[in-house]
Amino acid sequence: MLIPLQITLRNIARSDAVEASIRRRVAKLDRYHRRIVSCRVVVEIPSRHKQQGKEFVVRLDIKVPGNEIVVTHDHHVDLYTALQEAFHAAQRRLEAVSPPIARRYAGNRGKRLAQAAAES
Repeated sequence: MLIPLQITLRNIARSDAVEASIRRRVAKLDRYHRRIVSCRVVVEIPSRHKQQGKEFVVRLDIKVPGNEIVVTHDHHVDLYTALQEAFHAAQRRLEAVSPPIARRYAGNRGKRLAQAAAES
């Protein structure tokens, strides 16, 4: 499924490699929740004193039916590491919101077998 995606880069020069990495990671989120309504990714370098160096902040806003997942990761010197950690946290939250189908119906299997045996 195609997830509507909005990418915003603040205080960072536009880069096709960064946008491609974000699109690839968003496409993988579909494995963890099939009904993602939208996803907004904001990557920025906050304006701070020059002695602190470049620290990237990644914010994800993911909307699913009945819920909104917000992930913010900051203080990372490497942009790709910040993206990886933010998307990994989003993956864990999506799994918590919607457990996989195998786990969701595993508890009902015994009930269905007992019902089938009682009907016979």
